[in-house]
Amino acid sequence: MSTETKQGQFGQFGGSYVPPELQEVMDYLSEQFNKYKDDPEFNEEFRYYLREFVGRENPLTFAKNLTDKLGGAKIYLKREDLNHTGAHKINNVMGQILLAKRMGAKRIIAETGAGQHGVATATVCAMFDMDCTIYMGAEDTRRQSLNVFRMELLGAKVVAVDKGQGRLKDAVDEALNDLVVNYQNTFYLLGSAVGPHPFPTMVKHFQSVISEESKRQILEKEGRLPDAVIACAGGGSNAIGAFAHYIEEEGVRLIGVEPDQAPTMAEGVPAVIHGFKCLVLLDDEGNPRKTYSIAAGLDYPGIGPEHSYLQESGRAEYVMVSNEEVLQAFQVLSRTEGIIPALESSHAVAHAMKIAPQMSRDQIIIINISGRGDKDVEQVFHMLQK
Repeated sequence: MSTETKQGQFGQFGGSYVPPELQEVMDYLSEQFNKYKDDPEFNEEFRYYLREFVGRENPLTFAKNLTDKLGGAKIYLKREDLNHTGAHKINNVMGQILLAKRMGAKRIIAETGAGQHGVATATVCAMFDMDCTIYMGAEDTRRQSLNVFRMELLGAKVVAVDKGQGRLKDAVDEALNDLVVNYQNTFYLLGSAVGPHPFPTMVKHFQSVISEESKRQILEKEGRLPDAVIACAGGGSNAIGAFAHYIEEEGVRLIGVEPDQAPTMAEGVPAVIHGFKCLVLLDDEGNPRKTYSIAAGLDYPGIGPEHSYLQESGRAEYVMVSNEEVLQAFQVLSRTEGIIPALESSHAVAHAMKIAPQMSRDQIIIINISGRGDKDVEQVFHMLQK
C-alpha cells in the first residue's frame, strides 16, 4: 500500500524544505505519528469516533439509474458525502485531532479552500474544546460564505487572507507563517496530502479508510475488484485515500481528475512549494501560476507528492475536465440518483460519464463522491442563471 521510496520521499517528490526551527517541529510530529499510528489504544479511539461521530462505514452505492443512462460499465459511488460535516475531510481531521491531543496541543490552526476542511476542523475543536483558527482565502470566503458561517458558529476564528489571489495557496502560506511563529503551542491540522513530511504520509494514513472500506464492499457486492477508481484531485487527499488500498492491485486503473484551468499533472514541473517537492504549475518567472476552478477545493497550483510519483511511475493517470462538463455532471447525478455532489466530486463524475459508455457492461467503476453539494447550490444556481 505504500509507495514511499524512503521516509517522506516518493521518488524525487516529497521531503521537507522548511526552516531549521520548523524542521524540529516536523521531526517531532513524525516521531509522534509513527508512535501512535500502530498503537492499539489510539486506533481503537480513532475507530470509535469514526463510527460514533463521523458515521462510518458509509455505503458503496450502486448507481443503477446513472449506469442505465450511460449504458456501459456498472457505476458504484463511495459515499463520503454522508459523513458528518458532509465530506471526506473529517476522516483525517479526526485522526490528527486525536494525535494533537496526545501531543498536548492547546491551539489548532488549519487552512481551507472550499471550507469543508475548515468546518471539519472547527467541528472537532468544538468537541475537544480546542482553540481554533482557520485561514481561508478572501475570494473563497465570498464563494463559500455559508461554510464561513458554519465555522464561526462552531467557535472558530476565520481569517480571510487577501494576499495573492486570495485563494487556497495563500491560505496555506498564512497558516505556515503562523506555525513558524507559534510552533511551541500550536498544532497545524493540514487538510490535504501536501506539505512537508510527515503531512502527506499522515493524511494518506487517515484517509485510507475510504479504500479500505470500498475494497471490502466491492468484493462483497461483486466478488471482484473494480476496473477503475476515479476521484477528483486538487491537493489530493480524497484521491489518495480512495486509491490507497488499490495501489498494489495492478489490474485496477487509478484515475485522478483535475480542472482544466488548474492542470497541475498535465503542465506542472518538479518544484518546491509549501515545504515539499511535487509537480507545480509555474509562470514565466518561476513562481506558482495563478489557477482557477469553480470548485474552490481544487484551486491549487501543486498536488500531493505521492500523486506526482504515481503519475511519473505510470501507476495512476490524471485527466482534465472543463467547467461545463462539471456543471453537467453536477446536474446529471442530482437528477438520476437524487444525490447532489460537491463541485469537487462532480469532476470525477464528469470523467466517469465519458469513459463508462466505452466500457463493457460487466466492468466496474467506483467514483469517490468526496462531498455533498449543499455548499455549492447557491453558486451553481447563479452560474446556471448566467
